[in-house]
Amino acid sequence: MTKVKIYVTLRESVLDPQGFAVQGSLAKMGYNEVSDVRIGKYLEVTIGETTRDLDSLVKEMCEKLLANTVIEDYRYEVEEEN
Repeated sequence: MTKVKIYVTLRESVLDPQGFAVQGSLAKMGYNEVSDVRIGKYLEVTIGETTRDLDSLVKEMCEKLLANTVIEDYRYEVEEEN
């Protein structure tokens, strides 16, 4: 079994209204040091035995379903499980 940690974030060029709202709320709460907030998604996927190339499999899943590659970037980390 292999665990894959996937991080999906909006591209830098894309406006993040949710992040902007959170940053504004933090400022109102007195956290004026925070100058920018970007919101994203974190996913953990456990993959059983497969004959497919793991990198190709994860990239395919991200590009077909887990990330909107027009406005989002993704990265992932592979973690072997015992």
